Amino acid sequence: MIRVGLVDDQSLFRPGIRMLVQSQADLVFVGEAGNGVEAIAMVEEARPEVVLMDIRMPVMDGIAATIAIIAGAESRATIPPRIIVLTTFDLDEAATRAIRGGASGFVLKDADPKFLLAAIRTVHAGNAVIAPSATRDLFAHFDERTSVEVPPAYGYLTAREQEIFRLAARGLSNAEIASGEFLSEATVKTHISRILGKLGLRDRVQLVVFAFEHRLTYS
Repeated sequence: MIRVGLVDDQSLFRPGIRMLVQSQADLVFVGEAGNGVEAIAMVEEARPEVVLMDIRMPVMDGIAATIAIIAGAESRATIPPRIIVLTTFDLDEAATRAIRGGASGFVLKDADPKFLLAAIRTVHAGNAVIAPSATRDLFAHFDERTSVEVPPAYGYLTAREQEIFRLAARGLSNAEIASGEFLSEATVKTHISRILGKLGLRDRVQLVVFAFEHRLTYS
């Protein structure tokens, strides 16, 4: 059973998500909160493994709450919950800040219920998730706002790692990369792990943000 928590200030939104989660045999709804401060307390008490976190809330927003929850878990030497940011807009810079703060990805609030459920299972399994078709739209603004200087750490990647980095940044799965590059999925997974380690990134979502920030998707 995957323990799921929900943080959202819209009282009419929470019951629908609660019912959706409770309808699944492998998910259990363990708690909810209406702002970031309540979220921190809920996580400490209910110990969800996956948290659906709204970004814009009163008292404390989802970005600050995400950072506090992960920092709290690290200070206790415990495993933090995987956090999925809930956002209203595809082009939402707040989502990227939440990802840098430790979130495992983002999902649009009006996403298909099946996708939301799949996202919960995906992040619980240790992977990251980004709202469908939003990757390029979400980060397009980096082309005008950020430096084109290539970070020194990127130079530590081998030629093969740089190619796999670019494919992963475009949203290809391990299976898709393996098929296109004539590699095994295990080999691709090993390359991804090494890439994340060399760049100091936590997961594939941070990899996507890093790639678009530094315009490395087609370098």
